[in-house]
Amino acid sequence: MKQLLSFVKKEFYHILRDKRTILILLGIPILQILLFGFAISTETKNIQLAVYDASKDIETQSIIEKFKAGKYFNLVEVLNSPDQINDVFKYGKISAVLVFGENFADNLYKTAGADVQIVVDGTEPNQASTIAAYATNILASYQQELLDDGKVSFQIVPSIKMLYNPQMKSAYNFVPGVMGLIMILICAMMTSITIVREKEMGTMEVLLASPLKPIYIIMAKMVPYFVLSVVNLATILLLAVFVLNVPITGSLFWLICLSLTYIILALALGLFVSNLVDNQMAAMLASGMGFMMPVIILSGMIFPVESMPNVLQWISCIIPARWYIEGVKKLMIQGVELRFVAKEFLILGSMAIVMIAISLKKFKTRLN
Repeated sequence: MKQLLSFVKKEFYHILRDKRTILILLGIPILQILLFGFAISTETKNIQLAVYDASKDIETQSIIEKFKAGKYFNLVEVLNSPDQINDVFKYGKISAVLVFGENFADNLYKTAGADVQIVVDGTEPNQASTIAAYATNILASYQQELLDDGKVSFQIVPSIKMLYNPQMKSAYNFVPGVMGLIMILICAMMTSITIVREKEMGTMEVLLASPLKPIYIIMAKMVPYFVLSVVNLATILLLAVFVLNVPITGSLFWLICLSLTYIILALALGLFVSNLVDNQMAAMLASGMGFMMPVIILSGMIFPVESMPNVLQWISCIIPARWYIEGVKKLMIQGVELRFVAKEFLILGSMAIVMIAISLKKFKTRLN
């Protein structure tokens, strides 16, 4: 028994001296429970709301105040014209618009024709249904207050309009998300593995001793995966259009340009991972799990970013897939012009330039 306790004591010493093992054993479970607990939520919160009020009477103002007082909606913009509705959706500023017709109060008290419409971005069907249900419940609650006070005996029945996806097809949501996930996994994981394999086998020094410059060797490693990713992009788009019936309503040219920028960024991320690890298993874990979980949880692919705590929303800003998925939805589903996706192009392009510069510099330093 004494010998057994001695060996157990020795193993404890080995584990406690290895800071990485301690971090994995104790830190990752804490990180995962916090991440999953706060980021994964079926409840939709912090819905960005705009209002167009053609009536501007006391009843419409009371309804607007009721929306503002709740925990689900944030009033971020008051529109002056119905022509602004499409633009605020295209810029991605809001998720819903509450539209009041003219003479709302008079129509409410004198006729059954009080005109109110809820316009929702339908590119995410589940979230759109939830938003419409929240808004309808608030209007029903206000209607009940009027009934209790004996002011009105008619119902306020809102008209629901789902922009961009009136059929509420789920493919409109998951196709952009799958594109963002596949591209980053194939590019980052495969690029990091192929370069680390050369290091692990000891053949990278042989390649560097050749007449080719190191940058050309690295480019030669990256190009095949760039081509494969382009093939994957074409395959996904063809399946989306002809099998899933998801239309490309915007510019195919700019959609491809955005995708190529994202692919280059993902390749640079794989190159960066190859500088951090020394074996293929570590490269696969770092690039696979390291990129897959943030993309699934924090990019808005499944769970709305607006419903997350502010800290996680800030962290999601550095997830490239978030901006790519938003850009694809705008170009592919909403059919917007280039100016509406300028932010996504700028962010992804800047990330790609910075990551390429960092990765190449660190790679050359390690190899020398």
